[in-house]
Amino acid sequence: MFETISNALENVFSGFRKKGKLTEKNIKEGMRDIRMALLEADVSYKVARSFVKSCTEKAVGQEVIKSIQPTQQIVKIVHDELINLMGEADTTLPAKDGSRPGVIMLLGLQGSGKTTTAGKLAHLARRKGRKPMLVAADVQRPAGVKQLQLLGEQIDVPVFTEDFTPPRICKMAVKFAQKEGCDLVILDTAGRLHIDEALMGELEEIANKVKPDQRLLVANAMTGQDAIQSADEFNRKLGIDGVILTMLDGDARGGAALSIRAVTGKPIKFVGVGEKIDNLEEFHPDRLAGRILGMGDVVSLVEKAQETVDKEKAIEFQKKIQKATFTLDDMLEQFQQLKRMGPLSDLLGKIPGIGNMIGDEEIDESEFARVEAIIQSMTIEERLHPEIIDGRRRLRISSGSGTDVQEVNALLKDFKQMKKMIKKGAKGKGGGFPAGLPLR
Repeated sequence: MFETISNALENVFSGFRKKGKLTEKNIKEGMRDIRMALLEADVSYKVARSFVKSCTEKAVGQEVIKSIQPTQQIVKIVHDELINLMGEADTTLPAKDGSRPGVIMLLGLQGSGKTTTAGKLAHLARRKGRKPMLVAADVQRPAGVKQLQLLGEQIDVPVFTEDFTPPRICKMAVKFAQKEGCDLVILDTAGRLHIDEALMGELEEIANKVKPDQRLLVANAMTGQDAIQSADEFNRKLGIDGVILTMLDGDARGGAALSIRAVTGKPIKFVGVGEKIDNLEEFHPDRLAGRILGMGDVVSLVEKAQETVDKEKAIEFQKKIQKATFTLDDMLEQFQQLKRMGPLSDLLGKIPGIGNMIGDEEIDESEFARVEAIIQSMTIEERLHPEIIDGRRRLRISSGSGTDVQEVNALLKDFKQMKKMIKKGAKGKGGGFPAGLPLR
């Protein structure tokens, strides 16, 4: 994500480094390039102009021009202004108010991903120790009700449905949730292809009857300026408390994420970064600014690992590392743990320095599937003692896994190198994993 702006900014900073000494003239030239990069990333014109003006005012100051490391000073200025542009983090969920549960009302146009986001938000709330209930208030789309019910079953969250008008459904749902001991109600309301009086009238009636604690707009990040405009219009006509951006993982430009706060004055609270039910993340402007500038996002990476990695298996694996008893089964388990953390390109983008190195290059995640297929085509004895795998066995394994013998050979070679490095590390001789694994 954000490849367009990341690559463009890296080119600008690279140009600054080559100049050596910075002057007011070449700083302003570089800032013009940054403005063009923002516009190409679909950032609002007014936002881009204001951003560059603020950066320029700070950058042409004497402390930057006379700084020992002026380019790093400019990177810091851009980093800080990106954070200011996106505002402070606000990832709070409404708390239970006395006996009444907290209520979130999801708004948005058709196709923005409201129903899927409702399920993801309920799943995220459960991970935080909340007891949510989903409400199917989109009676215009019968398939949407069924979709929400299926999502509820998947994450073991109750779904309230009734054959009444949406405002009445929502009011009944809050009372039912209160009786059932739920502390958070998520209303999945209807959308339209465009904002019209009928849509706004229905949403206003729901809001008046239920009085939600938070009105969150669900917008598709990939629609760029359209997402910004719909956020602005929903905010002016109905009033919103925040935004959830969907499909951010597929947005190479990032204009919506960088513009919405400045245009509406409302924070982005959560972002959808994949299709899976756990692919909804809290939005932290400081972390995103770091990723855009190639500084990575180690905090989010660690949090993701803590959520997905089996602690007992991690301790067991650490013991095997210390004893140098690493097997092909262990290698397979590590790959599977990594897969559970999300798309590989997203994980690599969170590692400092790696994001700019890979750029918009496609990561071949099918390599994981090939590794799994090869190892799973081996016998238990072969996984424990790969040294017994001769030519005949390699032919059988390649046939069983649907791969070439060369791929089996390459995997065994990589495993041998990995085990050698682990053995060195266990003896305190240093070393590390082969850089090309598992991306050949």
